[in-house]
Amino acid sequence: MTQRLYYSDSYTRQFAARVIEHLTVDGQSAVVLDRSFFYPASGGQPADRGTIGGVPVLDVTVRESDKAVLHVLERPVAESEAACELDWARRFDAMQQHTGQHILSQAFLRAANAATISFHLGGDSVTIDLDVEPARLPPAALERAEEVANRAVTGNLPVRAWFPAADELATLPLRKTPDVDGPLRVVAIGDFDFNACGGTHVAATGEVGLIKIIKTEKQKKATRIEFRCGARALADYGRKNALLTQLAADFSCGVPEVPQAVSKLRDEAQAARKDLRAAREAVMDHEAQTLLDSIPAVDGRRVIRQAYPQRDMAELRGLAARLAAAAGTVALLGAAGEKAQLVFARADDVPVDMKALLLPALAALGSGRGGGDARLAQGGGMSAPWEAVAAALQQAENELRK
Repeated sequence: MTQRLYYSDSYTRQFAARVIEHLTVDGQSAVVLDRSFFYPASGGQPADRGTIGGVPVLDVTVRESDKAVLHVLERPVAESEAACELDWARRFDAMQQHTGQHILSQAFLRAANAATISFHLGGDSVTIDLDVEPARLPPAALERAEEVANRAVTGNLPVRAWFPAADELATLPLRKTPDVDGPLRVVAIGDFDFNACGGTHVAATGEVGLIKIIKTEKQKKATRIEFRCGARALADYGRKNALLTQLAADFSCGVPEVPQAVSKLRDEAQAARKDLRAAREAVMDHEAQTLLDSIPAVDGRRVIRQAYPQRDMAELRGLAARLAAAAGTVALLGAAGEKAQLVFARADDVPVDMKALLLPALAALGSGRGGGDARLAQGGGMSAPWEAVAAALQQAENELRK
């Protein structure tokens, strides 16, 4: 079995190790070392990266049969004694985020009596799930938890990780005692928090730098908290500050006035959309009346057939509904394009089934999906040029006139 040195030392970046086994994992070369500082993915923390004998490490896992640590490599390593180096930026980021998670989990216990039930550390997102629904975590509770957490950071509390003996373990106020076989590793953050954990952590909370809650969301009956620590929190602040500064420049106002400027712009946009809808309705009313005037009714009946090179489905429906509001009128409308559409509608006094008329027309276009009822039917979705749409409408009118 590999001697897992990261349990007692999270800071060593370079070390030498002996290769005691060569193997393949999912088609990739891998090695087992006699000793390793590489952390294998577990407990919500991703695996370390780095190099072994100059070869990039793609993944680090644990073999279930004997708990050996498997180092998956980009290509085989020939050396029996290999120089190893961790990707320190990745490792220290994991140390900051994982230690910050312990602190924030304890802070939520103290501020909102909310316990952490899961933790995930991704390449960008860091989350914990709490055993309460969002209604129990109003903004004030989030602020209290964040304040408690950052007080622990600025207190620069010592962080200790060790395997306590059974009698000592029984005296420790663990947040949660997992059901595991073998020795239990405990991470203590001063007297602030005690938790069973096999991950890598900073030596003192000051190295976490900052803990900032980004957002919350409902996750079944739990609440998911997304947060950032250390360098991630600083980078997040930098991005948002740059965005806010740019918005202030675009609005020609100070940063504090950006919310009011955005609110004013939103109100203006809503008013403009309302005016635009009214204008479109008026234009469509005029278009429908023009079509009705251009095709007079014969014996109380008229058919308006119109193919467009391109048109929005909602507009086709609106125009068809307006035309069908006139007594004795049947509207056969279509739009060509990548997703051609047909809309057939009739007045209440025309005894014709529009859905039955539509389906053969769609088949003439190469099939498509359609539906509706006897009064209004629509369908399409296939690619068709204007000429094909016009021919399908002509076919429908011929069938109608029979």
